[in-house]
Amino acid sequence: MDELESIKQKRMQELKQSLEQKQYPSSPVTITDASFDEFVSKYSLVLVDCWAPWCGPCRMLSPVLDEMATEMQGKVVFGKLNVDDDKMTAVKYGITSIPAMLIFKEGKFVDKLIGAVPKQNIVQKLQPYM
Repeated sequence: MDELESIKQKRMQELKQSLEQKQYPSSPVTITDASFDEFVSKYSLVLVDCWAPWCGPCRMLSPVLDEMATEMQGKVVFGKLNVDDDKMTAVKYGITSIPAMLIFKEGKFVDKLIGAVPKQNIVQKLQPYM
């Protein structure tokens, strides 16, 4: 009977993790000044990409973040904030150069990355907060 209970507990844990992952988006979410605070507070670990359509390095970084959002689903949620359309958040966090990535843990700003950095650098920056 103990073995059956152990199997049941293990399966329940797997189902719980699967359900939690489904609640995390598998691609970057477009956010605005109006939705910013709610978005960063909703998930335990969030990376917000501050970008603009005319920015070449931003466009180079975009597919990397798309890939990471899929790979890290359930651990990190990625958001995209167009700083041309939504300037208030950029001003609030002192964004003067893009691309800039803001990292939030439990709704609190904890770190920042500036520039089109390699994927491995982004992963290293996120690692301590996971």
